[in-house]
Amino acid sequence: MIPDATLPDTTLIVIAKSPQPGRVKTRLCPPCTPEEAATLAEAALADTLRVIASIEATRHLIALDGAVGPWLPPEFEVVPQIGDGLAERLADAFAQTRGPAFLVGMDTPQIDADLIRAALDALMTQGTDAVLGAALDGGWWGIGQRRPDPRVFAGVEMSTEHTHAQQLARLTSLGMRTQALGHLRDVDTFPDALAVAALTPTSRFAHAVADLGVRLYAGAHTR
Repeated sequence: MIPDATLPDTTLIVIAKSPQPGRVKTRLCPPCTPEEAATLAEAALADTLRVIASIEATRHLIALDGAVGPWLPPEFEVVPQIGDGLAERLADAFAQTRGPAFLVGMDTPQIDADLIRAALDALMTQGTDAVLGAALDGGWWGIGQRRPDPRVFAGVEMSTEHTHAQQLARLTSLGMRTQALGHLRDVDTFPDALAVAALTPTSRFAHAVADLGVRLYAGAHTR
């Protein structure tokens, strides 16, 4: 294992939307209202940022679509998302870096420090150019590049069941030797939220899901 302190000019990136009702986690509705979906999104984002902030790196970036809120730790440098679609915005986020970089979204609040350190260790393994973590829905939850190249995302259709396969094919087409990370479940639907919350019962996300579950149950029995 390579100690954190030896990682050369490493950047950790979170790409996220500001958790505002109607703009985030719309697939949670129903059973959630837009306000409740935003509450879960904020909890997921806060947990993700807390974990990433705990990892030693040269820079911690958040590529943000929207306004900063009290959920943002002081360790993070904010850069706006630039581009017409997610692929372009991902490319721009990596273009902000100068060395090895690893990026996650806000849909997997079950990540922990050991998982991220393992991803960085894999990225810094001799003979590895990139790392990619598959999501159970066919997308990916994390991607790292040892020498960031914005061409990595060109032509990759985002947010589909084929995104991971297309992303891996694109990395391969560019000659990047890619190491696979473990599979994780994205939070897209309320059953996803329940399953992910069960993995991290003490997290802010789990508490938010539990509170919402109580309200949904109470509401269903007062109609």
